[in-house]
Amino acid sequence: MCQVEEGYHGQLERQEVPSVSEKCVKCKEATAGVVIRAGDAYCRNCFKEYFIHKFRAMLGKNRIIFPGEKVLLAVSGGPSSCSMLSQVQEGLSQNAHKKLRFIPGIIYIDEGRAVGQSEEERQRTVSELQAVFKATGFPFHIVPLEQVLDLPSSVVVAAPSPSTRPASTYKAAVDHFIQSDSSKCLTPLKQDETSPPDVPETQTQLLQQLIGSAKTLTAREDLLNTLRQHLLVHTARTEGYCKLMLGDNCTRLAVKLLTSISLGRGAQLAQDTGFSDSRYGDIISVRPMRDYSAKEIGYYNHLFNVPSVFIPGLDTKTTEKASIQRLTESFVTKLQADFPSTVSTIYRTSEKLQTACRSSSTADPCARCLLCMCGLDTVVENASAYQATLISEQLSQTKSLGASSTSIPKQSPAAVQSEWTAPTGQCCSSSCSGGGGEGGCGRTVEGGGCSSSAKIAETTDVRSLLCYSCQLTIKDMSSVDCLPQYILSEAQKRQRRSQMREEISEFLLDDGDEDD
Repeated sequence: MCQVEEGYHGQLERQEVPSVSEKCVKCKEATAGVVIRAGDAYCRNCFKEYFIHKFRAMLGKNRIIFPGEKVLLAVSGGPSSCSMLSQVQEGLSQNAHKKLRFIPGIIYIDEGRAVGQSEEERQRTVSELQAVFKATGFPFHIVPLEQVLDLPSSVVVAAPSPSTRPASTYKAAVDHFIQSDSSKCLTPLKQDETSPPDVPETQTQLLQQLIGSAKTLTAREDLLNTLRQHLLVHTARTEGYCKLMLGDNCTRLAVKLLTSISLGRGAQLAQDTGFSDSRYGDIISVRPMRDYSAKEIGYYNHLFNVPSVFIPGLDTKTTEKASIQRLTESFVTKLQADFPSTVSTIYRTSEKLQTACRSSSTADPCARCLLCMCGLDTVVENASAYQATLISEQLSQTKSLGASSTSIPKQSPAAVQSEWTAPTGQCCSSSCSGGGGEGGCGRTVEGGGCSSSAKIAETTDVRSLLCYSCQLTIKDMSSVDCLPQYILSEAQKRQRRSQMREEISEFLLDDGDEDD
């Protein structure tokens, strides 16, 4: 123990902390300025070469983007997507060693009012991003999220994919592109100077009502991500792009992998975290930033002045237990601080994942999830974990109803699913009693209601059209009627098609009968 009169005549020895090498590990000459990992210290120039090479190697290794194709860059304003934009701009410059050979465009989804931003903050954010986009010279599209309410139902229908070219023909396509006049093929599109479209206040209120209908932050974030993806795919189709480039980095994908498992999206992990995603058929999403960690991107943006715009989201200034996504992110980042190989280990695991269900690129349209467009993982045998979950849910709901009132008869499974259905055929007037009361339209619910053009006299079973994870999201919503009309219309169309197929099933030939 320390004594009061204890003296220290000699100087205290200070333990020497091990330091990294002062020289760059690549050129062995310049002084190191960036330490990515222990033992990986780079100088400024070598780090830039390393960063650029990794981006182009990712595109060249997978050979999905062919020369001359139009690629839409989804830029959210964050560090990762802005760094991706900088890499594309660098790769298309005249001084590039190995130039990129596609035609880029930029899209930004304005989610300001959906996440609670004021109109002034929203306009300021759009102005800052416009300045960044105009500096690149690429055509850009600033699309408010409110436009998702007016999308056609074809968004949730996989379009037939064009004639796919195998990776073996990539080299021949590059040689043909080089021999031809590549300068004409890569002429950048004219940059539009149009301002973002004005959004009616009613559309904004409907969008806020849709996002607010989800009771939990977990469901709101999942729903917002789905709507954003639908709008990105629709814009890519209408503007003539065949590839959609996303800015998901390694750290984000590691968090997304664990979050997806927690939300029951195990069957869709390969598409949610892989390099390419072809669930929409004609539009293929790629993630060229998936090899970069958030630390590498932060260093690069700081050293080379890559501009980015901070945009608050739904989880901004929330506690770490506010949602599953937020809790998973906090867990991974804290674990990464103590164990630097955490993110890379999770990421390498995601590279080995393959889906066990039918591929969503070849699945029947009715066998796809209505929201995420992945193959349904709910079409399983009776003796499965999913069926056991359904039985447990039905029993718990029946027991709770029986405990509240003994006069209520035992609830059937069809009644249990009533909360998952979207009621149609109701009168549009709030004062209408449905039976010709004062102020009503005089049409009963069975008659289809007064809004027969928008509501069909039938009940749409939404649950049977969703994967397990999307079922959990819809379950957290106060009402299925809050969903956009294009989703409800496609749900009704799929249900009618399924009923028709069931009615004529005995007249259809099986695969075995065709062989005979």
